[in-house]
Amino acid sequence: MGITSAIVLFAVVWFLTFFIVLPLRLETQGDVGEVVPGTHESAPSGAVVGRKARITTYFAVPIWAVLATVILSGWISVRELDWFDRMATPTSIQQNGVQDTSN
Repeated sequence: MGITSAIVLFAVVWFLTFFIVLPLRLETQGDVGEVVPGTHESAPSGAVVGRKARITTYFAVPIWAVLATVILSGWISVRELDWFDRMATPTSIQQNGVQDTSN
C-alpha cells in the first residue's frame, strides 16, 4: 500500500466514523425549546462539530491502523474475497502461459 492509498483509506474510515458520531448526543432546537425563526425544530441547537471531529479521530486512527495492518500483512487478500471464482489462481496463470500484467 502506497502513501496515497493509506491517506485515501484513512479519509474513508474517518468520514464513515464521523457520520456515525454526528448524531450521538444530539440536542435539537426543539428539545432545548429555542427554535430560531426560519429553521426546523430538528436542527441542532449548538455547533459542537470540533468536539465530534476530535472524537472521530480518536476512533478512526485505531480502526485505520487495524485495516492497514491487515492489508500490509496479507492476512486477507483480494483472491480470498473472490466468491464467484472470477479471478484466475496463480497456478492456473502459470500453467496456461498467461502473464500477470497488473504490476
